[in-house]
Amino acid sequence: MLGDNTKGGSKLIEVKHLTKSYDGHPALDDLSFTIEKGRVYGFLGPNGAGKSTTMNIMTGYIGADSGEVLINGFDILKEPEKAKRSVGYLPEIPPLYPDMTVREYLSFVSELKEIPGKERAAQVDEVLSLVRLTDVSSRLIRNLSKGYRQRTGLAAAVLGFPDIIILDEPTVGLDPKQIIEIRQLIRTLSKDHTIILSSHILAEVQEICDYVLIISKGRLTAEGTPKQLEETSRGKDSVELTIMSDPARIQSVLDSLSGIHTICWKGDTGDSCDISVEFTGDSKKICREISLAFAREEIPVTRIYISRTNLEDIFLELTDTDSQEQEGDEKDESNL
Repeated sequence: MLGDNTKGGSKLIEVKHLTKSYDGHPALDDLSFTIEKGRVYGFLGPNGAGKSTTMNIMTGYIGADSGEVLINGFDILKEPEKAKRSVGYLPEIPPLYPDMTVREYLSFVSELKEIPGKERAAQVDEVLSLVRLTDVSSRLIRNLSKGYRQRTGLAAAVLGFPDIIILDEPTVGLDPKQIIEIRQLIRTLSKDHTIILSSHILAEVQEICDYVLIISKGRLTAEGTPKQLEETSRGKDSVELTIMSDPARIQSVLDSLSGIHTICWKGDTGDSCDISVEFTGDSKKICREISLAFAREEIPVTRIYISRTNLEDIFLELTDTDSQEQEGDEKDESNL
């Protein structure tokens, strides 16, 4: 961190009532949220939901129609120099110079970030080691694989050791090995930095992030830890069953039980039925009661397991993917 550049306390970023439209099409609609120290934030939303527009406003690339963004207490538009010193940004397509070597490029970025001259070489070496680029530091960027180019962009974001690192779709287009390596780097960086990870890859967010913001149609629709979000939808847990009997007998047994409020019939082979039972209450208790009820009637249950609400279920519930193709946001993302 370059000197004492904070006045915002534990609130590193405050996004307040952002709006942004393109040709009359809203990309952001009164969007507000807060980023605090010491967490890895997942910024989730389907394509066209406003994620990249939000990232570009937060980092000062574009302005909002209304609202404000405070970074460490500094307004990104009114005090951009002070605000930007707290942020490292890796856009989806890193702005690299292919005719530079990795070291030359990072040295150039360190000058742009006004890192003191006597500290630049040592800091470039430290960042090269941190993101595991030392062995390729003398290579031209044009000769690097996509994974190494992504690491180079990540190294540039880390230079200056900002409080906040914003990553916009950092693993898009990478092969599985490269994805694993980038995720490992993000975990390493999270020990010393607050991370904001914009993604539409649910497994990635669930694996890396400890707090999630879900955006839909330019609005914040939910936020919380993955566990908190799952708890809010806990009533939608279900028991999946395969039962060796006809629908009428199965219905009769289930009707005798309390706590069951929905039965979904998924398949009937003639010999057995596949069903999903939504319930309220303790999952272990309801499974035991179902098993005992069918045992008393001498009806075999050949499959029983609890299907729990996960982040994917919550995401689909809170976002309407069929209507996310917001022309304004897509236009913005394609032009940046």
